Amino acid sequence: MNPKVTVVVPVYNPGDCIDACIDSLLRQTLPASEFEVLFVDDGSTDDTPARLDALAAEHPHFKAIHIPNSGWPGKPRNVGVAEARGEYVQFLDEDDHLAADALRRLYELGSRRGADVVLGKVASNFRGVPHGVFREDRESCTIADAPLYDSLTPHKMFRTAFLRENGIAYPEGKCYLEDQPYMMSAYLQARRVAILGSYTAYFYWQRADGRHAGATKIVPSEYVDSVRAVLDVVLAHTEPGEARDRMLRRFYRVEMLGCLAGAGVYKYDPESFDELFALMRGLDEEYMNDAVRSGLGAVLRPRSATLLAGDAEGFRRAAAMGSAVKAAARLEAADWEPDGRLKVDVTVHLVHGEDRARLELVHRDGRYFLPASPAGATDEPVDVTDELADIAADLTIRGRSNSIEWHCPAAFTASVEPVGEGRAEVVLRGTGHAVTEADGARDRLSKGLWDLWVPVRVFGQMVKARLGADRADGVAEACRPAVLGAPARGVAPYFTEHHGNLSLDVGARSRTLAKALADRPVALAAADPAELRLDVFTTADAKALKPVVVLTGPAGSAEVPAGWRRVAGRVHLRLPKHIRDVEPGVHALGVRLDGPTGRELPLGKAEVGRGGTLAVEAGFRAADPRVRNEVASQRRSERRHRAASLPKRALRRLVRKVRR
Repeated sequence: MNPKVTVVVPVYNPGDCIDACIDSLLRQTLPASEFEVLFVDDGSTDDTPARLDALAAEHPHFKAIHIPNSGWPGKPRNVGVAEARGEYVQFLDEDDHLAADALRRLYELGSRRGADVVLGKVASNFRGVPHGVFREDRESCTIADAPLYDSLTPHKMFRTAFLRENGIAYPEGKCYLEDQPYMMSAYLQARRVAILGSYTAYFYWQRADGRHAGATKIVPSEYVDSVRAVLDVVLAHTEPGEARDRMLRRFYRVEMLGCLAGAGVYKYDPESFDELFALMRGLDEEYMNDAVRSGLGAVLRPRSATLLAGDAEGFRRAAAMGSAVKAAARLEAADWEPDGRLKVDVTVHLVHGEDRARLELVHRDGRYFLPASPAGATDEPVDVTDELADIAADLTIRGRSNSIEWHCPAAFTASVEPVGEGRAEVVLRGTGHAVTEADGARDRLSKGLWDLWVPVRVFGQMVKARLGADRADGVAEACRPAVLGAPARGVAPYFTEHHGNLSLDVGARSRTLAKALADRPVALAAADPAELRLDVFTTADAKALKPVVVLTGPAGSAEVPAGWRRVAGRVHLRLPKHIRDVEPGVHALGVRLDGPTGRELPLGKAEVGRGGTLAVEAGFRAADPRVRNEVASQRRSERRHRAASLPKRALRRLVRKVRR
């Protein structure tokens, strides 16, 4: 029986960079009998051929294919597709890796309705990722109703027969942007595309040696020929009209205007830039039209106009305008919601320049304009009136070690507010919820540090602002630690040391509950037995936290298990009423909340009586009366429950005695 999936891995002198790739393939949850891996060695000159042969000998579902060096990954991928036996083909690069459950989830999603292409959510620690494509799971979409052209890397899963029947293949040999004609041919001919947005399946990872395809200086004529190739694919599979213009605009914006404005371009010698600029101008005249150009955002239209006019210096000034426009986010409030989400209220202002001054629009004759020269950027004002309604913001959370990024539930509104005679600014206000536990189809966040960001779509580009350095009074106090989920774990909001930005430590990676609570109040909620209210938020479904009370006296330390429960949204630590084998007297009282080896949190002092009774010493402030009343009510309920269950327990003891 043929396998479900064939993984094709082009390989050339990878060194140790291939280790993570191989390991991820060995850890797949899809049974080895249901997928095969084809390592297509493109004439490696190191020990790679022998290593791949040994790997294939050890693992029957691995196979090494050796071909003469072609110099580019296109031919190895074509060879892999030709040799594939799987119903689907998954491309994987030698220096990337798959999540453990990637193949199973991608195959099940794609095969459910026979998708021709399956996109898995990606993460990267060095390159941009089109997170908007992966906002949600989709079983069926096409390029007509989803922004698929924002994700043009080939690391997808393709129905093998679909590639073969439509003759979709890579150009062989050196070719810039070789992925783009391939992916656009696939998207434009696919009857159905599926998107796995709730699980991060693919990881683009930075190589230690810096060897990546996009890391070398481009040859202008070859690069422009590659752009022309993908534009020809668009023309070949579309009819004139809005849909075609939208696709052409995407490549005009990114591969043409974006390339010319990229930081790397300005490192070229002047002759190379002038050559590239002239070739791009010719491409503009050949493929673009007024509808494509007029649909660009405000910061891109001046670039387009200066390119078409052949004004290279004007283009540089227009490009500076786009890079000068930024966003600044202010954290107005933060607090935990009863369902365990961290709610944040945010205000966003547009700023520009190195000093991040507020970006003020010119208001004239009922229209709004970018000023003629924000940070010396443009020669003429740019009308942005019709784009004001499109300005929008989101809230995202990004893992610092794994680079996974998730959209958070958020709602923002934008308004244009006067700031003086003939001047106005755009202000966005909204509320978002940072979610650390399972959210719909998405699993809970993995243990680690997670940063909060505010992406803003404005004037045809995306800018991102970190959240927290600018914050209202009292916000830090409201960002208390939490115990969430099942099994229960600590989640500690904190502000970064150097920049003061808001981040979350999930699972006590570096900020334990003890550390997070070091300066927070402890209140006495009840006595006999003592119950202490900690400044830790928790939810009703948080399970399995196992606190241990630590009593330290002249004779040493003793550790005693303690109870905990949720009262009015906070963790309550319930001390035992009696303890054994502890010397009578006054002891330092502490608690371990982060496991048996975790740091001890000092709480105060407690006295152990001669009969082993435990009582806290004076010095604890009293909890709020409402909290004390709720604790008393819970204790009465517990006593009634115990009383009601006494006859049943007595009967069970009698039955056991009779049976003995």
